[in-house]
Amino acid sequence: MTHWPYPYWIAHRGAGKLAPENTLAAFRLGASHGYRMFECDAKLSSDGTVFLLHDATLERTTGASGLGGQRPWSDLSLLDAGTWHSPEYAGEPPCSLAALARFCLANGHALNIEIKPTPGLESVTGQAVAALAARLWSGQSRPPLLSSFKPEALAGARASAPDLPRALLLDAWWDGWLQTALALQCSAIVAHHPMYSTQTVARIQAAGLRCLCYTVNDEQAARALQALGVDGIITDRVDLFSPDAVPVGRGQSAPT
Repeated sequence: MTHWPYPYWIAHRGAGKLAPENTLAAFRLGASHGYRMFECDAKLSSDGTVFLLHDATLERTTGASGLGGQRPWSDLSLLDAGTWHSPEYAGEPPCSLAALARFCLANGHALNIEIKPTPGLESVTGQAVAALAARLWSGQSRPPLLSSFKPEALAGARASAPDLPRALLLDAWWDGWLQTALALQCSAIVAHHPMYSTQTVARIQAAGLRCLCYTVNDEQAARALQALGVDGIITDRVDLFSPDAVPVGRGQSAPT
């Protein structure tokens, strides 16, 4: 992408840890703090519905058991995805990607969809998420950014919706990561923030890719990353960082 249409500050899973992650309540809370771009985690139900869930299993955020991808959406949609967080959110249901898209499009918010496949379903999940996203955001000037740790998921997304921008997620600099990102025609690298240095930022940007980082939750780290010239910061601390703050540093920043 020669034009980068996304805000600099991105709210992790809606509102970080202030609300139950990946629920509409979290995205509404993040928006109330002024955030205009969100990150979410998407996977497939057993009947092919794209829904939001970070973990492969349901225990942590719903109290149910087993793999989320092995249940139909008719069952998943009835689970309680809020009580684990706090009594205030008791009864908050899981969210489908379609519901989140309606919220984002109605309010002009941007979205980073992390493709988080159930193990063994990397390619098919990438295809399904991208196809749905292409349909939901059809005709929009700012499509969602699709990211994944799994190159197979990104390859599926490219095959299904080649015009949607993609980003390779990294938690380590493994052999061939940049070549893989370029082969997948990615627009960005999204890396764990302590991994970045002057050299890695320069290398990525020289290759024509943007540098995004996760999950930045303290001011000292944010200032250091801005000085390196990263192009976007994903944070849990929607209560600490103003999404209107002007990034400083030598790199090109995204518009707020």
